[in-house]
Amino acid sequence: MAARRPVPTMQDIAAAASVSQSTVSRVLSGVETRVPIAEATRERVIQASRRLGYRPNPLARGLRGASTNLIGVVVRDFSDPFFAEAIEALVKESMGHGYNVVLGHVHPALSEAIPLTSVLETRHTDAIVLLGDVRVHPQLLDDLRASRVPVVALWQGTSPLDFPSADTDDRAGIQAGLAHLTGLGHKRIAFLSAELPGDFWVRESAYTDFMHDRLGGVPEGYLQRCPNTMAGGDAALRRLMALPTPPTAVATSTDLIAVGVLHAAHSVGATVPDRLSVVGFDDIQISSHTVPALTTSRMPTAKIVSHAINLAVTLARDPDNARDPHLEIFKPELVIRESTARPRRR
Repeated sequence: MAARRPVPTMQDIAAAASVSQSTVSRVLSGVETRVPIAEATRERVIQASRRLGYRPNPLARGLRGASTNLIGVVVRDFSDPFFAEAIEALVKESMGHGYNVVLGHVHPALSEAIPLTSVLETRHTDAIVLLGDVRVHPQLLDDLRASRVPVVALWQGTSPLDFPSADTDDRAGIQAGLAHLTGLGHKRIAFLSAELPGDFWVRESAYTDFMHDRLGGVPEGYLQRCPNTMAGGDAALRRLMALPTPPTAVATSTDLIAVGVLHAAHSVGATVPDRLSVVGFDDIQISSHTVPALTTSRMPTAKIVSHAINLAVTLARDPDNARDPHLEIFKPELVIRESTARPRRR
């Protein structure tokens, strides 16, 4: 077996570039110095580091207090397709700023106290982005509040405002879908509400308020709660269609549930959109590829992520920037596809 090639060090680069090790450290860290380094010297160090294949250790840099060019992302639930797409957007946006991403997962099924150190392998990140409502993990939230690095929170639902945050106007998104259905002539509109940690009631209350204001109330059995899964949506739709007077339209609080609704509707013979119209929320990638394609309120994920990473990087690069908790709200956009139509005359 071939001998392992030794890992190059700053001392090796210093020897190759004919400079001191401290000069190498200052050049590779990118930290501004009071005494400027000549451009020719800087270039010589960079070329030597590339030639030797030097790779900086971000953990060691973090211990010294230097920038690690890492952003920690704490995710409520990897299994949710919405968060999977949000993570992809976060990685791309972070790389555009010269940062890599370290992921940590806190699934809601894990109810025991979880410290930040067990979620992220290291605290040595320049900033942390929190995805989703994690109130079921108080130890983690306490650690985040005490974090020495800035924390930016996304999609916190009804959580207390602890960090600079961004979220969507969920009420506007739900009510836009409902207004679309009533505009088509639907009056028997049901709602499937995903059981999510702490924040599911905002979209649910938007439905109940709309029904009371526009249609005189919610018919018995028309509001159903279910797990945020395709199977949850499937089972809930079957319960709705078994009612004495089933709905002609169904709105859901997530697209994941709506996909289950489409599957169940096909199984029970409630053709979409001829016999049943369906509206979702989020516009995850699969929504435009269902049969029929799903009408849904599009979450402005790219805009929210761009806002979050810009803010996180700004706070990380200037410790004097205020980190006061505040909330930026982004409005969703209704995307009309083939899953909605006028109710069939009986």
